Amino acid sequence: MCYDDHARPPLPPVRGGATSHGDVKLTSADGTELDAYFAHPDTPSTRAMVVLPDVRGLHDFYKELAQRFAEAGMHSIAFDYFGRTAPDSYRGEDFPFREHVEKLDTRKINEDVGAAVQWIRDLPGANIQSVFTVGFCMGGALSWGQSASGYDLRGCVGFYGVPSRVADRIPRMQSPLLILAAGQDFTPVPDVEKFADDVRAAGIDVDLRVYPEAPHSYFDRTFGEHEEACADSWRRILDFVDRHAT
Repeated sequence: MCYDDHARPPLPPVRGGATSHGDVKLTSADGTELDAYFAHPDTPSTRAMVVLPDVRGLHDFYKELAQRFAEAGMHSIAFDYFGRTAPDSYRGEDFPFREHVEKLDTRKINEDVGAAVQWIRDLPGANIQSVFTVGFCMGGALSWGQSASGYDLRGCVGFYGVPSRVADRIPRMQSPLLILAAGQDFTPVPDVEKFADDVRAAGIDVDLRVYPEAPHSYFDRTFGEHEEACADSWRRILDFVDRHAT
């Protein structure tokens, strides 16, 4: 499990309010209904972020994170992975996520991302022009993999992902990547650096930042000792969006 129920997303450089937010249902390509949570900035924006959670799916950390992205000026939606196997939407700390992760089909998750992207592009009056993804842990690698999804994404951001899970997609990647890695993670830094080099060799723009003293799941405002890494991560995400948005 990446984040427990006490974890909270770090606050972004606040650009405005996000008073419109709440639960919504997505329908994936195979007809499965998925839980999701949206948030909209109070001021007009043509940018959007799709949030891919960790192995526990759509729990409160990611609902709040959707609001934080809206405060930073982006329409956002976070979605759950387990609509095909879990009988309800409960994702508390005792949710048996491992048995559900074992049943996941990556191709279906890609379709679920597609449903989230389409939902946000269809927002009435928003005129969304630039859609990005961001993910954490399992979702971090899945987010990088969306570079090969064909959804015309402007960029794909991932925190503490495992590169081997998506290395086979490198030849099909089209969207730039932002890789945010923890130096004290279980994934060796050289593996992350090689992944970045391999993606660059395929002609894709990659930004890589390693935080040498940070652990897995450092992006959490309850970790005061990692406040600087959290703030730098926010700056890098928003700069990445600014550079690649149309």
